[in-house]
Amino acid sequence: MKTTEAISKRILQLCDERNITPNKLGTISGVEPSTITSIFYGKSKNPGINTIKALCDGLEITLFDFFNSDLFKQPLED
Repeated sequence: MKTTEAISKRILQLCDERNITPNKLGTISGVEPSTITSIFYGKSKNPGINTIKALCDGLEITLFDFFNSDLFKQPLED
């Protein structure tokens, strides 16, 4: 699995857990919906840590919580 795919899946997992849409996540985190869309469709080849941190802040979780998932406990492709 590619890193960007794992990040995208993790965002969706967290949205599902909180019963919110990715668009709503963008609103509460201050991240442009187009940025989130770019992550989902692979247009963003390297989602920056600042973007991921902003999403985490919107979800009220830490970066550790974000990456503490089975998705990231296996070798990932670039």
